[in-house]
Amino acid sequence: MKRLILPVSCLALSLFALAGCWGDSEPFEQKEYTAAPAQVEEISIDVRDRKIQVSASGDELIHIVYSENSKEAYDISVSDEAVLTMSGVSNKEWTDLIGGKAAARDRVISLQVPDGLLDRLALSTTNADITLSPLAVTGSATLSSNGGDISFDALDVGSSLSLSVKNGNISGTVAGRYEDFSIHTRIKKGESSLPGDKKEGEKSLQVSANNGDVEIQFAP
Repeated sequence: MKRLILPVSCLALSLFALAGCWGDSEPFEQKEYTAAPAQVEEISIDVRDRKIQVSASGDELIHIVYSENSKEAYDISVSDEAVLTMSGVSNKEWTDLIGGKAAARDRVISLQVPDGLLDRLALSTTNADITLSPLAVTGSATLSSNGGDISFDALDVGSSLSLSVKNGNISGTVAGRYEDFSIHTRIKKGESSLPGDKKEGEKSLQVSANNGDVEIQFAP
């Protein structure tokens, strides 16, 4: 047993030293993507470990502000069907995993969209929150977070709103009357201010929470 102590100790010290080198990650650079709303009907963002903040644009253009480096980047494009997509691209090797996550300021995506000009909005992330300032979408909004909260204020949708969290909470205010929405709610290990099922309503509200609470109000 004594013969193993020295080799194991040396190995541990070597890994610690290497971890110190690998932990010095490449700096992130802040970038901005801009698009005209006439070219975009839908925005779809699907990322991991990134906080998504949404607000109304002040100049009638779509802006996405984000940070990336050669190891953690994004693929952003607009399809022929007028869908703007943003997804994460990882070029990490196993050695890059040592040293933890990037700084919090580098793990934020800021999306600014013209109020009332976007038809569909779909946002998905993990281990981070999704927050929305007052905003109107003419069609549908779909928001999902695995490991984070979803919060919004005066979110106005034309047809449907779908909200889903796991190990997180949902809170906010939906623009419109309670009577305007048919509601389908599924809660596991949590509490909800909404009924399980309500059939009447021209618009649809679907809510799913696993190990989280739901507190949604309506503002006519």
